[in-house]
Amino acid sequence: MKKVVWGVLSTAKIGWEKVIPAMQKGALCEIRAIASRSLPKARATADQLGIPVAYGSYEELLADPEIEAIYNPLPNDQHVALTLAAARAGKHVLCEKPVALNAAQAEQLRAVAGKVHVMEAFMVRFHPQWIAARERVRSGEIGELLAVQAYFSYFNRDPGNIRNQADIGGGALYDIGCYPIVTGRFLFGCEPQRVIALVDRDPDYKTDRMVSALLDFGAGRRLDFTVSTQCVPYQRVQICGSKKRIEIQIPFNAPLGGSTQVFSDDGSRLDGGSTYAETIEACNQYTLQGDAFARVVRGAAPLPYGVEDAIANMRVIDALFASERSGAWVTV
Repeated sequence: MKKVVWGVLSTAKIGWEKVIPAMQKGALCEIRAIASRSLPKARATADQLGIPVAYGSYEELLADPEIEAIYNPLPNDQHVALTLAAARAGKHVLCEKPVALNAAQAEQLRAVAGKVHVMEAFMVRFHPQWIAARERVRSGEIGELLAVQAYFSYFNRDPGNIRNQADIGGGALYDIGCYPIVTGRFLFGCEPQRVIALVDRDPDYKTDRMVSALLDFGAGRRLDFTVSTQCVPYQRVQICGSKKRIEIQIPFNAPLGGSTQVFSDDGSRLDGGSTYAETIEACNQYTLQGDAFARVVRGAAPLPYGVEDAIANMRVIDALFASERSGAWVTV
């Protein structure tokens, strides 16, 4: 299969540090160009990563006839506008999460969804550990799936970091809370019916620095999670059924090119003695994501997560912020 030719919008750290090098290792991705509003910055990043073409504007990149797909890691408040611009230029788009700042913004992407492929970049959904966990749930191995618990945190109080800038979409819920939400939707295979949230905001940055939430998926099924941008780095996902529990040890930042472990426990020993581990072979979830999207572009696979999926995730985030304001349950 011929490789898909990619262009990258911006020299964002997530791109040059993780995503671009991983995609360059893929079987189906060729990173041809990168753009920045500063040509010297674009050129320096291109040289660093071995990308042949650098542009000093996003418009130049989108006008390049050789570019078939765009990776968009711009700040959150620019995701929709530049994704629309890329799509209208005939480019398929893999856009970093969150795809928008609210569901109404995300709904604008419906205008181009039938013309090109647009997917929100939740790389975790392509990692074999997530796929294995969902297969165990679907097979009935753990009994009835009843509860999913997730925790995700890191510490960052750098005022220059975009995650601490409220006006461009900073804060815990946008940056990392979206991952537990997509975890619940991925495992339950449906949308939550109502949500409630407890939010603590940074007094200086006004961003949500800690969010705890409860999502009701109906029939007694729920997801509860806590995320924080100012707590000790840690992450876990617990998947609890009526017969067994599954634990994903490093659910979100799985080691790039490394193996992972998924634990199972029937609860017969509370000290963990009944837990056994399955080792998931080494992989890079960003490489897998890039190649999966490339297969979609080539018509070799259907789009697994499109605009409607991204809108659904944003509706949950909207409802959680609404619950923060009201202090009550909010229907999704």
